[in-house]
This record gives sequence, C-alpha cells and structure tokens, in this order.
Amino acid sequence: MSKARILVQLDPDRHASVFDAVVAVDAGVDQLLQYASVEPTSVQSLVHGAMFTRGPGDLKHTAIFIGGNQVSAAEQLLEQVRKTFFGPMRVSVMVDPNGANTTAAAAVLAAARHTPLKGATALVLAGTGPVGQRAARLLAGQGATVRVASRDLARAQQACTAIGERIGSDAILHAVATSSPESTGEALSGASIVIAAGAAGVELLNEATRQQATSLRVAIDLNAVPPVGIAGIGVMDTAKEDSGAVCYGAIGVGGTKMKIHKAALQALFTSNTLVLDAEEIFQLGWELEHPSG
Repeated sequence: MSKARILVQLDPDRHASVFDAVVAVDAGVDQLLQYASVEPTSVQSLVHGAMFTRGPGDLKHTAIFIGGNQVSAAEQLLEQVRKTFFGPMRVSVMVDPNGANTTAAAAVLAAARHTPLKGATALVLAGTGPVGQRAARLLAGQGATVRVASRDLARAQQACTAIGERIGSDAILHAVATSSPESTGEALSGASIVIAAGAAGVELLNEATRQQATSLRVAIDLNAVPPVGIAGIGVMDTAKEDSGAVCYGAIGVGGTKMKIHKAALQALFTSNTLVLDAEEIFQLGWELEHPSG
C-alpha cells in the first residue's frame, strides 16, 4: 500500500499562508501539516519528525514547503533544514516565500518565449526586492546582461554583489539608479527586456518612456494593484503587442506561476533529495514549456 503524501508547511509568519495551503491541496497533497511562527531554533525538531517516522525507502512521500511573507526568514529556515539532513535521512524541500521564486521563474519564462535570453540586455525595475533579485538572478544565469535598478544606487550595487556571489563570476550585472523618468529612460536604453517587480501600487515606468524604448521586445509588469508598475500594460495582458513590444501583466504571468508552483510541489514526491530554490524552480518551469528539451 502506497504511503500518503505528506507536506510539512513551515511558515515564519504568525499565521501559515492560506494561499500556499490551497495550492498544496490542489496539487494533490494527501495530508498538509502547517506550522506558523517557525523560528530557526524550532526547525530541527520539526525536520526530525518528518525524517524519522518513515524508513529511507518511504521518505520520498514526505516533503517540506517553506513559505510566508518574510523572504530572509524563509531563507534562514531553509539553511537550518539543510543542516538537519544527514546521509539518506532527508526529505525534499521547496522554498517560495511570498511567491518570489515561482513568480520570478514565470516572468523570465515569459520573456524567453519572445526573445533569446543569452546575450540579451534586461532591465529589472525594483531589482533589489525579493522577486526582482530572483528575476535578475535567473536572467543572469541564462546569459543575459542584467541592469538591476533601484531608486537608491547603493542598494542596487548591493543586490548586484549578492547575486554575483550567488551565481558566480560569469554573471554580467550592472547597478542603475531609476529615481526619475529621465534616469529610467537611460536605464532602459538598449534593453530588449524589462521586468517591473515593484511594490503594489507604485508606477515604475511611465507609458511615454516605454514607448520611446525602440529596442524593447518584452515588457512584463508583476504588480496587479493600480497604478500598475508599467503604465499602459493591463493586469490581464498576455503576450499583447504594444509599441513593438510583447506585454504581460501580473495576471497574464500568474497562470504560468500557478502551473510552476503546482508542478514543483508534485515533483517533491518523486525523490527525497530535491531542494527547489529559484534556479531549480525555473528549470522545472522550462521543462514544462519545453517537454522535449
């Protein structure tokens, strides 16, 4: 008799995410165990409970999901989870705080449908935030030259350093300041891809500046709350042609994000050795869109 598929949800927030729980159920998880207000010091006992209740041959039927809204806190939980594993005593784990990994993966995949990523120049607006940093990471990892934008140049430089340390010396990253329409236009000059990953209700790129960017091939806005991050793009837009660029709104990208999220959860139960972070989630999404390789 096959073991039930159990997902242990570790959430640093006061209340475990309802969104992540619903997606887990829709992905076919048999039993969902939710833990909220999880701190790094609590991780070992929770992971031991997941590892030591089933034999090594059955550990692929148990997995861990780390979510919540606090990205840095989720990363600390992932570090502690990995430290707790030893030898064959481990279970697969996925980390997607605030949907940052699945959203960034979906955005970069949307761009890749319309222009090669390798050799492209991409501008990531609000590139210092959780989704922005991951989008920049994924783009650079695919061989794009990435301009990481922030209103504060020092923050953009810090993000570039952190991303470079994460993915290696081959990454081509440039910090740019976008504190005005003029500086945003300069940052966009020559770019074929722009991804806006800013806070809800903040316009990062006005319509006139976008339409003047003749090199632009793909424009992706990940903010669904008015005013949107890239003016002139509707939240429902999906590969809509406008001023020479293919445009995506937040909900237009959201369908791909949800497919990736569910597929990643299902993949957890194929092995007990997977660790699904941004790059692994992107690769899974790529395989969904390119099943023959």
